[in-house]
Amino acid sequence: MDATATAFPYRLVDRVLRVEPGVRAVGTKLVSANEPFFAGHFPNAPVMPGVLICEALVQLGAHCVGGERPLRLTAVKRARFRRPVLPGDALELEVVRATDAADGFVGVVEAEGVVVAEVEFAAEVAREPRIHPTAVIAAGAELASDVEVGPYAVIGPHVRIGPGSWLGAHTVVEGRTTLGARTRVFQFASVGAPPQDLKYRGEPSTLELGDDNTIREYVTLQPGTAGGGLVTRIGSGCLFMASAHVGHDCRVGDHVILANGAALGGHVVVEDHAIVGALAGVHQFVRIGESALCAAGAMVSLDVPPFCIAAGDRARLYGLNTVGLRRRGISRESRAALKHAYRLLFQGEQSWRRRIDAVRGELGGVPEVARLLAFLGGSQRGVCH
Repeated sequence: MDATATAFPYRLVDRVLRVEPGVRAVGTKLVSANEPFFAGHFPNAPVMPGVLICEALVQLGAHCVGGERPLRLTAVKRARFRRPVLPGDALELEVVRATDAADGFVGVVEAEGVVVAEVEFAAEVAREPRIHPTAVIAAGAELASDVEVGPYAVIGPHVRIGPGSWLGAHTVVEGRTTLGARTRVFQFASVGAPPQDLKYRGEPSTLELGDDNTIREYVTLQPGTAGGGLVTRIGSGCLFMASAHVGHDCRVGDHVILANGAALGGHVVVEDHAIVGALAGVHQFVRIGESALCAAGAMVSLDVPPFCIAAGDRARLYGLNTVGLRRRGISRESRAALKHAYRLLFQGEQSWRRRIDAVRGELGGVPEVARLLAFLGGSQRGVCH
């Protein structure tokens, strides 16, 4: 059975035999006596309706334009039905793209080598979301025209989902949640459920995600509370691996990775390009700087400075994230400046304030070092050393 989606309630093409992309497609249809349309058309003298013959050609025509999205019939320009199609007929269908119209097709249907129908028709790519019949979409939910929703997924009434997004089987997206374009949510993920905070009283808080995020199995992302501005905000291009958790009122930047089982407590800030390793736990109100790396199993209770590696129970610093800096394209000169700044800040013997002043005076003109110093100056919980 061909796997191409169809805008019609059920498939009318059993098998696709040949495809010349953009040119033609050939397929087959065995008309059985138990076809659902025969029950009313006609019970005593079953005949396949001409409109369904046209629909079968439309479904086959989707392969001429790539097959990723179904086609919707917009016009039948000319149709000739030369003999009835009856139960037991084995149909061979052929569809060819018309040369005089971008949306035009010519279809021919044969049975045992005899032409039974010829149809010239127009069709366009279907624009409505592709929703599995078992999915539950609440009234009020807003889905872009090309969103795909898998079996048994549940989407709440205040959810908005951007174009190109895909929700797998058994996913749950609820609350006042916004998913940006090209979001991928895998099976059993829970996005937008009420926060796990005893102070939460049902206030209308939100969860906002940017574009191109990937949310893997059993991930939990939760909205904000009154104590944190009523919003949890996640940027674009992030990857949340299986069983990762983002608590209420968090701020997660762009291109962040949370590995398997990593958990962010409430009010955590994770800046761009940071990585939180598998099974790491981040205490509430902690900040993790840009391009920082929290190693697997780290228990992070203090702020992790940008560009640094933190590891261990009550995590400590273990140098710069040099691999991440190279991958991000940070220049050799900036990496050298950060390395020197790291030594002065975290391996010096002067007071903390004097070390910061010395780095600012010597290296403050390097943008990456300036951002590191700004992060240290804004710390409320204290910084890993």
